[in-house]
Amino acid sequence: MERDSRIDLNLFRVLDAIYTQGGVSAAARVLHLTQPAVTHALRRLRDQLGDPLFVRQGNHLLPTDKVRAMMPAVQAHLKGLLASTHAQPTFDPSRLQMAFFTGFRDILESIVLPGLMASIGREAPGVRVVSRRVAADEVERELGTGALDLAVDRPLRAGERISHRRLLDETLAVVMRRDHPLAGQLRRGDYFAAQHVTVSPLGEASALDTLLGQNGLFREVRMVAQHYFSACEIAAASDLLLTVPKAYADHLARLLPMASQPLPIRLKAIPILAYWHDSKDGDQAHRWFRERLVKSITAAMRASST
Repeated sequence: MERDSRIDLNLFRVLDAIYTQGGVSAAARVLHLTQPAVTHALRRLRDQLGDPLFVRQGNHLLPTDKVRAMMPAVQAHLKGLLASTHAQPTFDPSRLQMAFFTGFRDILESIVLPGLMASIGREAPGVRVVSRRVAADEVERELGTGALDLAVDRPLRAGERISHRRLLDETLAVVMRRDHPLAGQLRRGDYFAAQHVTVSPLGEASALDTLLGQNGLFREVRMVAQHYFSACEIAAASDLLLTVPKAYADHLARLLPMASQPLPIRLKAIPILAYWHDSKDGDQAHRWFRERLVKSITAAMRASST
């Protein structure tokens, strides 16, 4: 039977999503479609082109030679079509009905997400945000599969398909109970003579202790907690010191009976960046969410400095 030469151009969006994301489930998330809908579209395109298009290897779909050969032209044409839509009516976030999956550390959750959710609630009440902890070595894979839309973290090693934007430079401070003997002034010698509580979900040495050890410096860690807020409550009820990002220290001083002092050690500020897969660059909803995130971080940092 002769194949119909007419092909639904939407099928090529599905082809590109599966090719980019490496699987049907991830493609469905990117396209905001159901998995059965993507599977059906792939089946139609296979019939139209007379090729399996993808073969399964483990949890991933690998493109056939035919797909590899045609994808540069397909992606170029899709990019042109997307560019032509810029003249369409203005993007309206109030009509969004979707979820954004983000990777945040719990400190940033406390500082940034309240303002972010207030902003989103006003502009896009149909948007849901899911925040979870993602290991640094898993960020690129999760962004690539579509399991994660956006990650915010310290500098990470990532491939060329991962885009990033520098958000802020993080400096450290030390928090303690408000009537702590060191609440008025904290010197370098006092810091290393004191006892500390640190945070590590898996109980390993903190990044700060690793850095100090590389320079022959050591502090006495009496308690390792899983979460920063519980570590703060421990510090507020004891003589232990807790070292945290300055913005979080300022945030805590407004919530708990705690004092904050600058870290009496010279360390370079740590860049904090947003990461996303470059397949999201043309997604207006994703771009809108990124911009709201940046505004919320800027507002939170401004509030902590006042």
